[in-house]
Amino acid sequence: MIIRFLVSALSLGVATWLLPGIWLDYAGEPAGAALTMLIVAAIFGLVNALIKPLFVFVTSPLLLVTLGLFLLVINAALLMLTSWVCAKLGVPWGVNGFMDAFWGALMVSIVSFVLNSFVGRRGQVHN
Repeated sequence: MIIRFLVSALSLGVATWLLPGIWLDYAGEPAGAALTMLIVAAIFGLVNALIKPLFVFVTSPLLLVTLGLFLLVINAALLMLTSWVCAKLGVPWGVNGFMDAFWGALMVSIVSFVLNSFVGRRGQVHN
């Protein structure tokens, strides 16, 4: 569970680093940037756990018609919601607009998929 949380933080960090529309204001301190990304990952995890099931349920017909591609729009909306929560909590991380959130959601999904392929399945014991 901790490794998956760190994968999420790293995925968000990669998107923040590569996309100019997703920003982090850390004043040049690498430790501060890492701590901020861990906080953002925790907020993103809570938003995904609490809000995403509702979004998926409400948009399930659209998800079926688009063969699941609408999940990128849902993930972009959740990234925007995470940015809003971060602003309310004073966390120096944010997303400028929906298209930046869309590309960020795509990047977070790809990086998470790749990194999680190295971690293994949930509950699986590595020898």
